[in-house]
Amino acid sequence: MDVGVWLCSLNLGRHEKKFRENKIDFDVLADLTDGDLQELGVPLGDRRRLLSAIAELGAQQPLAIQAGRTPAVPAPAQSLAQLDSAERRPITVMFCDLVGSTELAAALDVEDWRNLLNSYLDEASRAVTALGGHVLKMLGDGMMAVFGYPRAQENDAERAVRAALAIQRALAELNARNAARAAPELKARIGIESGPVVVEATGEVFGEGSGSGRAWDSAGHFDGPAAGCWAVHR
Repeated sequence: MDVGVWLCSLNLGRHEKKFRENKIDFDVLADLTDGDLQELGVPLGDRRRLLSAIAELGAQQPLAIQAGRTPAVPAPAQSLAQLDSAERRPITVMFCDLVGSTELAAALDVEDWRNLLNSYLDEASRAVTALGGHVLKMLGDGMMAVFGYPRAQENDAERAVRAALAIQRALAELNARNAARAAPELKARIGIESGPVVVEATGEVFGEGSGSGRAWDSAGHFDGPAAGCWAVHR
């Protein structure tokens, strides 16, 4: 399938020119992140739709096949070696969301709430990607990001903390701008936790709840994972 046809099927054909100009085809779709799409100038709502569609597309069949390429088949010896090629490494998980978002959404006009929320999420995403973080997903008024995946650096935990501080600074500036038009003040809570994970050759990441659950739970969400195991799929 042609990437332009695929975009049109999602009613997102307006972004075809950006994809063409940046040589984005099915062979690299699976590697696109929220930060990549933001750099292309794709609005937040369309970024969410694209990332969701890419995940569904990858679940149906490998993107390499849809790109018209035949995936390389490793020799039996290589396949066996890959079973033991998992890497253990530290990773830092960040989750941030808005305080009192339910009350704000109920008090504001739908369009005003959407614009306010998107402005906050854009600032938060920008702060994470600027410091080398990976925006894993958007969850309503929340954002989950990881540092140390897919690429690990020595100061992942430090960069996560700096990103959290950058989010709070950006939110203060956003509130100052919004005050001029009597928009409500936004407050964010941010949870950060580091712990060991295992990264497989396939790109999947596995970790115990004690490594990531506390960070999620500290932001008031995801009580379940705090007691179990978790996995990140690219």
